[in-house]
Amino acid sequence: MKYYNSLLSAAVCLVLLTAPAGCLEASAAGSAIGYGQGTQVNEENIPLGALDFDAQFRQYGAYATTPDRNRIIITFDQGYENGYTAQILDTLKEKHVTAVFFLTGDYAKKETELVRRMIAEGHMLGNHGMTHASLPLLEDADARKELMSLHEYVMQNYDYTMQYFRCPCGEYSEQALKLAQSCGYRTIFWSGAHVDWLTDKQPDPAQALEKLTAQAHGGEILLLHSVSSTNAQILGELIDRLRDRGYTL
Repeated sequence: MKYYNSLLSAAVCLVLLTAPAGCLEASAAGSAIGYGQGTQVNEENIPLGALDFDAQFRQYGAYATTPDRNRIIITFDQGYENGYTAQILDTLKEKHVTAVFFLTGDYAKKETELVRRMIAEGHMLGNHGMTHASLPLLEDADARKELMSLHEYVMQNYDYTMQYFRCPCGEYSEQALKLAQSCGYRTIFWSGAHVDWLTDKQPDPAQALEKLTAQAHGGEILLLHSVSSTNAQILGELIDRLRDRGYTL
């Protein structure tokens, strides 16, 4: 399923990237909060929305930044394969950087060669839901199945135990975070991102590189999508720029 590719998904996710944490709520099947790091930052260039999220939800093992303010964590959401992941892995290997790849069930089942390469080259696999369903809109039993069916599939087929979860499209609730914690997971959001998932409307590489460099901050969790040709093109230069600023990746 090519998630983020429909106009509806794109519109929702665009809002989530820029809106303050907790600004969106769905009231139909359940209550879902749409995460967004916002545009306001503190004196260290860290988005206030991300810091507010950390303060409120770290008790449930949920984070939008890493406590190590000298470090930037690069993460990729892997909803489907668009032909750029191998190039991304080549760049990460060349630059001696490891990343976290959040897999959906569809990706884990179809892209076995790439997933095995991620593991072999020292990257971490994260859980992005078996069907990319919004956890807070599910009954607890179904939400647990959404998490643990993928957890068990990856363990059985790749001999790998995942421990990090990313909520599909950033939709969460306090109950969903508690449930993920009860399943042994820490939930990882982000404090840096750009609109990179529209495959037919990719950002200009030079502009994307400037944006991602300008928003960099210590403790950043950077959200990227591997379907992006722009990300594949600029990743090496972005890594060099972040290191030149003194960050450990």
